[in-house]
Formats: sequence, structure tokens, C-alpha cells
Amino acid sequence: MRFEETALKGAWLVAPEPICDERGFFARSFCVEEFAAHGLETAFVQHSLSFSHKRHTLRGLHFQRAPHAEAKIVSCIQGAIFDVIVDLRPGSSTRGRWAAFELTDVNRLQLYIPKGFAHGHQTLSDDCTVAYLISAFHVPAAAAGIRYDDPALDIDWPARPSILSEKDRQWPAFEPAAVA
Repeated sequence: MRFEETALKGAWLVAPEPICDERGFFARSFCVEEFAAHGLETAFVQHSLSFSHKRHTLRGLHFQRAPHAEAKIVSCIQGAIFDVIVDLRPGSSTRGRWAAFELTDVNRLQLYIPKGFAHGHQTLSDDCTVAYLISAFHVPAAAAGIRYDDPALDIDWPARPSILSEKDRQWPAFEPAAVA
């Protein structure tokens, strides 16, 4: 696996290194030793999937409040997504900044998202399946989010959402003191 740190410290793109032959390929998508060597979380207690039927469906921006904050490894195993993270960490030099990555079933990139980030994605194709490795159990009382269209963040989404849940529509704007 190749690890490439993003502009938001602690977040990484992880690319498989396939071993190819006439059958196709084999590649590792996770290795405790390699993730630990980069100082990344290695214990993932939940493995989840999301499926979206329609192109431009938007999910997010979600996070769990401390002490239930979660690290994630996200990959798109069917279709393509525009994956967005926002640094919410107090004291971070990139707090309030966002970064986006195209994850597809063709490029097979994974995004490692450390604790303290909000996360969301917009589908770039119909019938998208996204896989998540999550380091903490879901705690409904700790679930939170920020508005995907907050002018203070000014995220450059690829398109106006075709589908957006009412819950995601109602998240508050980013307020640095409120999301610590």
C-alpha cells in the first residue's frame, strides 16, 4: 500500500499496490503493521456500507462528538464519489478547512480520516456503494453534523444535490466553538 498525506494533517490517501496476473489482481486494503507504522488507527469496531441509487446524492457532513469521536477508512467499491472532509480539531492549524477526493471503484483509493473531522460525500454516478471501517461504535447521542452548504466553508461540490436527507439539510452551520 502507498500512503500519501493530504493537505489536512493526519488525513491520508491510501492506494493499493495490486499484484496482477492473467486472472486480474490481488491487493491488500488494510494492514495493521503498515497503518501503525504511519501512526494511524488500527482498531476498527464497525464495518459499514452505504448505497445510493441516484447520482448527486449527498450524505453529510457527519461526525461523532468526543469522547465517541471516530477514525474512518472510506472507499467507494461501486461507482464514484466526491468525498469531503472538514477539520474540526481544536488547535489544528487547518481547523475549518476542507479537502475533497474522488474515490472510485476504478482508482480504488481509500481515504483515512482521523478523529476530529466531519465527513460527507456526493455520488458522481448512479448506484454507488461506499464502504467504511469505523473505529468507534455509533452512539446516537454523540452523532452530529454541519451544513454541507455552509458559506463559511464554501465547499465546491460537483453539483446541486439531487437527494439530501432532511436531517442533513437541518445541520447547523460550522461554529468553531460549538464543534470542539
